[in-house]
Amino acid sequence: MISIAELQSYLASVQPEALQWLKRMVEINSFTINADGVNRVGELTAECFSELGFVPEFVESENPAHGRHLFLQRHTSTAKPVLLVTHLDTVFPPEEELRNDFLWQESLAEGRIYGPGTVDIKGGTVLIWMMLRALRTHAPQLFEKTNWIIAANSSEEVMSADFAVRTRERCPDGARAVLVFEGGLRNGTDYQIVTARKGRAEYRLTAQGRAAHAGSSHAEGVNAIVGLCAAVTGAAGVTDYTADLTLNVGRIHGGTVLNRVPHEAFAEMEVRAYDPAEMVRAHEALELLAVKDADTANSQIAVECLGTTPAWPDGEETRRMFSHWADAASQLGLRAIATSRGGLSDANYLSGLGPTLDGLGPSGANAHCSERSLDGSKIPEYLDADSLVPKASMNVLALCELLGNDQFARPR
Repeated sequence: MISIAELQSYLASVQPEALQWLKRMVEINSFTINADGVNRVGELTAECFSELGFVPEFVESENPAHGRHLFLQRHTSTAKPVLLVTHLDTVFPPEEELRNDFLWQESLAEGRIYGPGTVDIKGGTVLIWMMLRALRTHAPQLFEKTNWIIAANSSEEVMSADFAVRTRERCPDGARAVLVFEGGLRNGTDYQIVTARKGRAEYRLTAQGRAAHAGSSHAEGVNAIVGLCAAVTGAAGVTDYTADLTLNVGRIHGGTVLNRVPHEAFAEMEVRAYDPAEMVRAHEALELLAVKDADTANSQIAVECLGTTPAWPDGEETRRMFSHWADAASQLGLRAIATSRGGLSDANYLSGLGPTLDGLGPSGANAHCSERSLDGSKIPEYLDADSLVPKASMNVLALCELLGNDQFARPR
């Protein structure tokens, strides 16, 4: 049996190398539509995991503006794989990084590393590497017999669905576990593990009226904006906080000039909920707003669903798997807290493959932010460097327990 102290010491010894890999990844701009940069990060990621025996497969995205998805595999068994999920892209255009001088910067005083993708999600990628290095060294039988797949999305930040299709093709019988390495929040020694995410649906409401001169023929017009406002008010009523169901009207537009009764107006909105049944209920409520055969004195309202992302609801399988992370955290003198998030990730698309956990990456903050204000009220994305070893330790212990090969002596 290996002691937990030995595991932590080993992880601390490989952290400097992990940070060197991370630095190289962060220094490559991988804005989603910078396909060349995304591909370079993919090639570097493949190089990072090659020493662990992972064979890369690069798969073209459906959208030609996006880079290639990356799948790293070790074909050591025919069992359902353990799927380790990360992504290659960030939200920062290269000109934004230059404008805000947003680059790799280590702050020893704060224990932080600033830079694009440090926590979302390149830090998660190197944490996977640390975790697998530790398993190969201290639990070699488990490492060798497990069918691992590392799946790296090239366009997660725009939630393209083709990555999920390609991933499911490589897991035809499902997955033993789906583990997503988005950054995990922490408060002191409390570490949040994500066990559910809201689904999302986007809608457009379009009102068709009748144009007329606003001065001389106002009565002959049908004001599309007025008609749309009534429909938007009805749509907003879909929100039900008791059911964790929200509808946000995000954009509204209509009309051309002030002396013309507007003939067309539209509003765009999104619905989010954890429960798929609530998403259906919201859809049905919005469909009722459609007025297709209206009297000529009223606007006609059309309702269009622009796209959906499935909900990932909490469930028994996920809770059972989370218990291994809770137990691992306890062994480390930490606490794992199950939490739900309203934001989206690859877990929304992949949770159907098997029990799923998210937020397994290191902690940090301010993802998607590159600005730093003079007064310090705004700071850019950063990684908490001291979270790498605790989070990797937690993942290693939990995986050993989950996969039935507990190599580590429990503290007495």
